[in-house]
Amino acid sequence: MQSTKHHPTTRLMQTTDASKPFTKDLKDLFATLMVSLKLGLNRVRFSRVDYSFTIEQAIANLGSLKFTQSARMPDPKNPSRIITTTSTTTFSMGKEMARRLLTDFVQARFMEPLNGTVGHLSRNTVCQLTPKGIALLQIFCNRNGITAPHVMRVLKSSRNRVTLLSLERDVETDRVVTDRPTVEVIFRRFAGTDRPKIRPASSDSDSIKGSESHDGIVGVKFSRDTGLDGKKYTYTFHGRSAVDWLMDSCTTIDEREAHLICKEFIECGLITRIQHEERFNNPASGATTGFFQPTSQSIYTFTDRGLKVCGWAVASDKNSEEEKANSMIGVSFCGADVSNKARLDYILADPSLRLQFGEFLCASFCEENLSFYRDVSDFVNKYNGLKASGELQKKSKTQEFLATAYGLYNAFLAPGSPCELNIDHSLRNRLASKMTNIGADEEKFSHHLSDVVDLLELAQAAVFKLMACDSVPKFFRMPKYAAVLQEHEFDTISVSRSSSPSGASK
Repeated sequence: MQSTKHHPTTRLMQTTDASKPFTKDLKDLFATLMVSLKLGLNRVRFSRVDYSFTIEQAIANLGSLKFTQSARMPDPKNPSRIITTTSTTTFSMGKEMARRLLTDFVQARFMEPLNGTVGHLSRNTVCQLTPKGIALLQIFCNRNGITAPHVMRVLKSSRNRVTLLSLERDVETDRVVTDRPTVEVIFRRFAGTDRPKIRPASSDSDSIKGSESHDGIVGVKFSRDTGLDGKKYTYTFHGRSAVDWLMDSCTTIDEREAHLICKEFIECGLITRIQHEERFNNPASGATTGFFQPTSQSIYTFTDRGLKVCGWAVASDKNSEEEKANSMIGVSFCGADVSNKARLDYILADPSLRLQFGEFLCASFCEENLSFYRDVSDFVNKYNGLKASGELQKKSKTQEFLATAYGLYNAFLAPGSPCELNIDHSLRNRLASKMTNIGADEEKFSHHLSDVVDLLELAQAAVFKLMACDSVPKFFRMPKYAAVLQEHEFDTISVSRSSSPSGASK
């Protein structure tokens, strides 16, 4: 026996001061569009290009874009009865808005026009997903359990090769977080996980697109040894190469963000520009201290401090690194007054540590814990804010929040969900019972939403406890993160901080 419950909603996008969609919405819109398109063969000049589509097809789909999530589960009251709960989110926009959005996708390097330019996207322009776009699509599909054959064909292709660095953003403005510790975390990935072998420079090296050479693990493309003014520089790279790496390997959405990060690299003393002395004295050259130029003529190198930050200043010795990490844990992190819960609270409140912790969880195949924790924090914070302002008295807002709750449930908590979390069986049953019995009575939506928020917070607290007990101790024992952790005085954390696990993310 089977029944279906359907909960439609129309969602308004969150926009920045520049009237651009927030990065999360931009990525979700892009992935939803790609799922709705056929992504097949299209002719470009004398060849046929796979995993591609036309601007005309994209605009038509954006005119009425729908994303449906479904969860099948046994009825808590009658296990022989299967209930399918479906939530549909609809995005609707005019042709001009759709065209602007597609331009945003191109600028963010989610997709690239093969017979056009960013400034000229005609209806017949053929576009293809970039490796960055495919990586975002995979994250979206994994989270939402999408296994459509035409999508899986793209995800299993050789173009799916980038491991993206997810940048921290201000929850209110959506701007990239650029405090010094966070910039140094980005810089370590920018440098690469291993000291590179310097590749010989070639005359056409600058013409190679970054999306074709970056995988997100190997760092920026270095040139061969560069000599200027009688000095020899080993780790040199072009300004253009730096921008390409940041655009292709990170969740940046336009080149201005890449320029900002490079400027922070300079101001933090991690890289410096090298050139002949007379060019420094020529204002027309634009060579000013702290000013970044994203061109193939501007040459940069790592500073001594940059080499230390990325771990290249001294020879890497695994045993000495492990000894250093163990000694740090013994001195700074094992005080009787510091619990793992307090440490996790501190990590969640610090952007640079949060970025590193997320990377560690990803390598440990349990990044869904942090994703769920942060998504619930955002959800609850918005819910509390709108409830205080009286906005939730509007049925449309309540319906929108219920749709978001269904999204969280379907992705993380429903039996067999793509990112299913390890939570208490009784709590999982309570959530299943509530989510399958909301019904279609709009008058009761507000009451149901309040109950769902309470249950999600309980699930969040359970996940917090799991991360604190299992992941945090392992994180602190990893030599790879010792240098970052050493900069934080965990032994001064107050025990009272751990009493409110959700407070750190607020």
